[in-house]
Amino acid sequence: MKEGWARQQAARFLKAKTIEPRVRLIERLWEFSGQYPWQWTPADGEDFIAHLRSGDKPIQMSTARTYEVTIGLFLEYLLDSRYGWLDTCLERFGEVPQEVFHEGNSVLHTVEYEGDPRRRPLTYDEIQALFDAADARVDKIRGRGRKGALAALRDAAVLKSVYAYGTRRTESSRLDLVDLRRNRKAPQFGNCGNLMVRYGKSSKGAPPKRRMVLTVPEMDWIVDVINHWLNEVRPQFSPGRHPALWVTERAGRLSPRSINEAFVAARDDAGLDEDLDLHCLRHSYITHLTEFGYPARFVQEQVGHSHASTTAIYMGVSNEYRNKLLEASLKNRLGEDWDLTT
Repeated sequence: MKEGWARQQAARFLKAKTIEPRVRLIERLWEFSGQYPWQWTPADGEDFIAHLRSGDKPIQMSTARTYEVTIGLFLEYLLDSRYGWLDTCLERFGEVPQEVFHEGNSVLHTVEYEGDPRRRPLTYDEIQALFDAADARVDKIRGRGRKGALAALRDAAVLKSVYAYGTRRTESSRLDLVDLRRNRKAPQFGNCGNLMVRYGKSSKGAPPKRRMVLTVPEMDWIVDVINHWLNEVRPQFSPGRHPALWVTERAGRLSPRSINEAFVAARDDAGLDEDLDLHCLRHSYITHLTEFGYPARFVQEQVGHSHASTTAIYMGVSNEYRNKLLEASLKNRLGEDWDLTT
């Protein structure tokens, strides 16, 4: 059953990193219940989810839904008469699989965002504190006479790039030198006018999405950061002909995990909230572009979202920004002499 289901998913061009956790989840339910799939009942599924919700690290609501949907997909495969599992189970065991989760015992999707509410955009002061801490790590390492100063310089540049272009960790890791492009409309940025993201987050069974991210004037400082990395720091890693933009001390491609670790180290040194993670820089990028006054459609295209509602979920504009909009609206209605403070 597991092998057949895995083949079905592979035929849809789903990736191994999607298929393998799904199969492992089915194995976990089998181990937990002590029953085979043709013996599972709704009570087994409910007990499994209840178990995962308990303990020191209970699963989130969105994770529970994902698990329920995954188990449902497996049972949908077993119940499909085209694969013959119903007849096989009835003939050999006298039992057939049944749906485990239904409308009465599964998580309903009632709101757009069900992620951790602690995940939020960083303020401008927090962004500055993060970058200052990343820069300070270079001097700390040099002061101790230890290796790693070049890696710290790279990590600081990577974090600044993630924020300046709103990229995800895997997108950042897979960037190559050729992905830095000129923008004829902004020649002052040189080769950093555009960033081609070729390994954007893909839909299931689809190839990676591509998008071109434009360097915006409010983030023009990233040009000096990248040029310093390309001209002064990267050559010291002796990367040879390696195409990656961000390379390691062993002339390999910097991994998504390493980018995560760089963020955590800088975050902790800056004394920022430990619930903030690397993806919060993407939230910050979307929020700050909005506060800079860019149209919603432009922001959506910059970050590669298919739907505007997804971009809106990432946004967390400040009270100051909202007050400015309110003040502008009131002045437009009541006249320029109107003052919000009175």
